[in-house]
Amino acid sequence: MEIKELFEKQGAKRQALKLSTAKDRLAKVKKMEKYISDPDNIEKVQRAIYADFKKPPTEVLLSELGVLHAQISYIKTNLSYWMMDKPVDTPLLLTGTSSHIKYEPKGRILILAPWNYPFNLSLIPALYAMVAGNTVILKPSELTPNTSALIQEMITELYDEEEFVVVQGDAKVAQSLLELPFDHIFFTGSPQIGKLVMSAAAKHLTSVTLELGGKSPAIVDEKVNLKDAAEKLIWAKCLNSGQTCIAPDYAIVHEKNRTELVNKMKGLIQEYYNDQGNGIESSKDYARIVNARHLNRIEALIKDAVSKGASLECGGVVNKEDNFMEPTILTGVTEDMHIMEEEIFGPVLPVLSFKEKEEVVAIINKRPKPLSMYIASNSSKNINYYIENTSSGGTVINDYMLGYSNPNLPFGGVNNSGIGKSLGYHSFVGFSNERGVLRRSFVRLKPFMYPPYSKWVQRIVKLIYKYM
Repeated sequence: MEIKELFEKQGAKRQALKLSTAKDRLAKVKKMEKYISDPDNIEKVQRAIYADFKKPPTEVLLSELGVLHAQISYIKTNLSYWMMDKPVDTPLLLTGTSSHIKYEPKGRILILAPWNYPFNLSLIPALYAMVAGNTVILKPSELTPNTSALIQEMITELYDEEEFVVVQGDAKVAQSLLELPFDHIFFTGSPQIGKLVMSAAAKHLTSVTLELGGKSPAIVDEKVNLKDAAEKLIWAKCLNSGQTCIAPDYAIVHEKNRTELVNKMKGLIQEYYNDQGNGIESSKDYARIVNARHLNRIEALIKDAVSKGASLECGGVVNKEDNFMEPTILTGVTEDMHIMEEEIFGPVLPVLSFKEKEEVVAIINKRPKPLSMYIASNSSKNINYYIENTSSGGTVINDYMLGYSNPNLPFGGVNNSGIGKSLGYHSFVGFSNERGVLRRSFVRLKPFMYPPYSKWVQRIVKLIYKYM
């Protein structure tokens, strides 16, 4: 079926979905839950993602299926409450009225999903769009064709296309979709493409949620457990081979801790991915870069840094036939290196050092506001200083990546790193129109507010104004 025909077909379904109950919507959630709970389907998902970029099956369970499962459980617990009308207080001047917020679906939703977490970042926003009562057209990434094909097969099996349909294709297909007047667009990807999405949405005054990225800093203070900090930092940087929008992009380490932290991280890389001594490339627990273009881009960043004086502490090894890149640590990194100008999106950690807290703030604030910021410190005073003097979409203290795991927290960036918030109630609201409803039950305004304005009315209005 043609894209425009699908779009029109979903348009005809909007009113029926608007009137759907929590029970109706949860029935759709349970279909997806049943699918991803089936052992055969779990294996299908693991095989598809492994075929795309050798993501380890355990990582698929943790960061793809597990995250989706957790969101489903949260929706099942909270959806009925989210859908209820929410009464709001009435100010004195509106005595005789009552007001509430009614949540109604925006209508037709377009979701443009990325390749780095191709299952969870496609289906979680789609799930929230559905439970808010919308129709969904999902375009998964063409860079992970096996996973995209599986998602299409799954959605075709579970849902009617007039409610939820998957459209596959490249950038031209995305462009065709963006020409249509959707009621909301949810995009996950780079800031560069995000600007194009926002520009296309502006032509129809379509609202957007943009989950972007940027250079998320990892501060390692002087007051810290270095072993704990190193373990968590290497895990976060190497998960999914660094291809995570909230991965720590660079580390800012107190100068007294830098050498010891780097040495601990080098040892942990071997412990995590070369415990048998057969080389990191033989590890079953380490993913690959998604394609040759991205591998070449990351390799060029490393070469540029080294050519300008950075020290290659470990890694840097690539196998282009397998899109493999070793976990890499760089020290002696300076601001003029390309690796400090763009998001790395790979298993490379540049390490900068600092003496005073003010230097950390200066390094972070000279860049666009990051999607996430990480602080490793045992000093509440220092932690508060870093938070109060910077801005980021989210902040995690003494751990990494977990901000995406708590659906009670809003997830999203600021300006260059994103627009709008998602997960949990924030996703439900993002896909809904918060319709303000005011009803008058008693007290007539005519004697006080309607013309002609007598001197008596003027005195009353002045008195009211005085106490507003």
